[in-house]
Amino acid sequence: MKTFLSTFLAIPVCLCLALAQEQPKPAPDFAALGRTVVIQLASRQFDKVAAQFDERMAEALPQAKLAESWDKLVAQAGTLKGIRSVRVAPLQSNQLVTLTCAFEKATLDAKIAFRADGRIGGLSFVPSESEETPSDWAAPDYAKPSSFHEQPATVADGQWELPATLTLPAGNGPFPAIVLVHGSGPHDRDETIGPNKPFKDLAWGLASRGMAVLRYTKRTLKYSGESSVDPTAFTVKDETIDDARAAVALLAHQPNIDPKRIFFLGHSLGGYLAPRIAAEDPQIAGIIVMAGNTRPIEQLIVEQVRYMAGREGKISEEDQKHIDAAEEVARQIESPELKPGTSVNVLGSITPSSYWLDLRGYQPAAIAAGLKIPVLVIQGGRDYQVGEADFEGWKKALDGHANATLKFYPSLNHLFIAGTGPSSPGEYARPGHVSPEVVQDIAAWVTAAERPAK
Repeated sequence: MKTFLSTFLAIPVCLCLALAQEQPKPAPDFAALGRTVVIQLASRQFDKVAAQFDERMAEALPQAKLAESWDKLVAQAGTLKGIRSVRVAPLQSNQLVTLTCAFEKATLDAKIAFRADGRIGGLSFVPSESEETPSDWAAPDYAKPSSFHEQPATVADGQWELPATLTLPAGNGPFPAIVLVHGSGPHDRDETIGPNKPFKDLAWGLASRGMAVLRYTKRTLKYSGESSVDPTAFTVKDETIDDARAAVALLAHQPNIDPKRIFFLGHSLGGYLAPRIAAEDPQIAGIIVMAGNTRPIEQLIVEQVRYMAGREGKISEEDQKHIDAAEEVARQIESPELKPGTSVNVLGSITPSSYWLDLRGYQPAAIAAGLKIPVLVIQGGRDYQVGEADFEGWKKALDGHANATLKFYPSLNHLFIAGTGPSSPGEYARPGHVSPEVVQDIAAWVTAAERPAK
C-alpha cells in the first residue's frame, strides 16, 4: 500500500500542501493555465512548469523530481494523446482545474490547484472519474441486473461531497446494507484498476443476493491535496475515516435499509482501518476485512519494493537503489525524531508527518479482537501487496473470537481475482472479476450475522 499513491497504478502524485493566503488579484484564466501546464509536461518543458510552483511545491517537487515523476507516469499510461475536457471549481481559497487527459493506455485526470495569483500549489494525475472514460468492464455472470437497480447518492462530510451509487435489490426491504471502503490512493467509486472494477463486481453481485451496497468516490480523487482543512495535518481521518462514517450514517437514514444491519467492507487500507472505524461507530453491525494489513504500512512498502525487485531472480544495482530508498522511508517514518509539521518523501509522494504519527502504534487486529460485532477476514494467497503474514496476524489476534470468521483463497490476488503463478502489477491490466466464491461467502456471512444486543 502506498499512501496517496494508487495502490495498483503507481502514478506519481505530488499533493498540495498548505497554501499561502494572499490578497486577491484579477483572476487569471485558470482553464488556459491548466492546459498550458499539461502541454508543457508532455513536451518535457519541466523548467517552465517548475517555475510556476509556489514555495512549498518548489521544495517538494524540484524540477528533476518532476521530470522523473512524469517519466514514470508515461511508462505506465503511455504518451499523452489529448485533453478531452477542462473543469474549473473553487476549492477553499484556490481554484482546482481538472483536465481529463487521454493517454495511450489510460484516461487520467490532471488536477492542478492554482492560487489566486496563478501559482501552482498542487499537481496530481489520478484515474479519471469522468463519464467519458471508456470501460471494458462487463457484468460478471453472478450478477443479475434484473434483480436490482441503482440510484445516485451523495456522501457528505462538511464541505466535502462525494458522488456515490446506491445499489438496491428489487422490493421494499428493509435490506441489510454494506458500505464499500477503498484501499490507499485516489480511487473512483468502483475502485477501477485498468479494465477491472472490483467494487462494482461486489455491488452487483451482493445486490443480486438481496443486499444493498453503497460505494462512493474517494475524497483524495475528487479533492486531491485539498482533502483536509489543513493539508499539513492530513491523516487517515481525512483520507478515509470521516467519509466512511458519513456513508454509514447515510445508509442508516434510508427508508428501505435495515439500520440494525449495516456492515462495513474495507479493502486494503479500508480493511486496515475497519476495526478503528467500527470501534467508534455503534451503527456498524459487522466488518469485512478484504486484504487488510496488520503490519505497519511502511513495512509493506519495503516488502513490495523487494518483491518487485526480485521478480527476475536477481537484484540489479538499480533495484537495490529502490530497496534502499524504501528502507530509508521506513526508517524516517519509524524514527522517534519524526515531528509534527514536517514531511516524508515516500518514493516520490510528499506526505505530512501527521499521517504517519497518527498511525504509530495502531494495531488493527488487537482492536478487532475487542469488538463485540461479527468480523469476517478474507485474504488472497497470490496477493503480493498484503501478504499471508498479515492474514496470520488476524488469525492470531482473533483466535477464539466467537464472532470471527477467516477465509483464505489460494488462487486470488489483491483484487480477489483468480490467477496462476506469482502476481504482478501487469496482472491488473487484464480483465477479470472478483471471484464468485468470495461474493457468495460474503453474502452468506452477512445473512448469518446477527447484531448482538447492547
